[in-house]
Amino acid sequence: MQRVGAWLSAIVCLLSLICSPGFAADPSSVPILLYHRLGPVSPDEMTVTTPVFEAQLELIKERGYKVIPLAALVAALGDSAVPLPERAVVLTADDGHRTVYSDMFPLIQRLKIPVTLFIYPSAISNADYAMTWAQLAEMKASGLVDIQSHTFWHPNFNVERKRLTPAAYEKFTQDQLLKSKAVLEQRFGEKVDLLAWPFGIRDDQLDQWAQAAGYVAAFTIERRPVMRSDKIMALPRFIVTNLDRGERFVSLLGASK
Repeated sequence: MQRVGAWLSAIVCLLSLICSPGFAADPSSVPILLYHRLGPVSPDEMTVTTPVFEAQLELIKERGYKVIPLAALVAALGDSAVPLPERAVVLTADDGHRTVYSDMFPLIQRLKIPVTLFIYPSAISNADYAMTWAQLAEMKASGLVDIQSHTFWHPNFNVERKRLTPAAYEKFTQDQLLKSKAVLEQRFGEKVDLLAWPFGIRDDQLDQWAQAAGYVAAFTIERRPVMRSDKIMALPRFIVTNLDRGERFVSLLGASK
């Protein structure tokens, strides 16, 4: 009888944990949101106005979603024993546009939201639309920003494959993958092992070369949430547009329920 009582106590304890607010079953998917540029107006699909972005962050908070670091999601995908967080969402920004510093950074600082930036180093402190190395360093020092690779100068791999011989194309691709990784690691003193495919272009050969270069996960622009069954080198992301407002934006988050 004592043994039965002990088992019953253990079951009651487990049920109480499962029913508690901090415990949830592993969700089936997590949305990764992708931003490019912010600003006062939206002249193209890649620009979200700063007020709309702020409203999106407030909706995330109001609806009870939790922004987690991209690295935490990758860790969970790589180990089935690590649960995916309940109602999780991930924020990323590609290219290193200056408005990521001027408009996005103050908002994520105020709300304490982690963001991963995918950077192609050739533009930084060089192109007039891009951030500087000093601005990136300031963002990195906040503890909220992770900096990862978007290749060295954002090539179109489909175009380069047609233009170059197979051997030259392989060398070109490896240079793009390795040089970006090396520059960012040297600049910031931390491992760079995540990759955003330029234009979302990838194939099995590119996946293999990226893994050989030291990348553990890579990301496309396929507009759907991440699931455990996805290829680790082809994880999808939602490009967020200025039209993703209110319930339309919430529908992107709803993938993590």
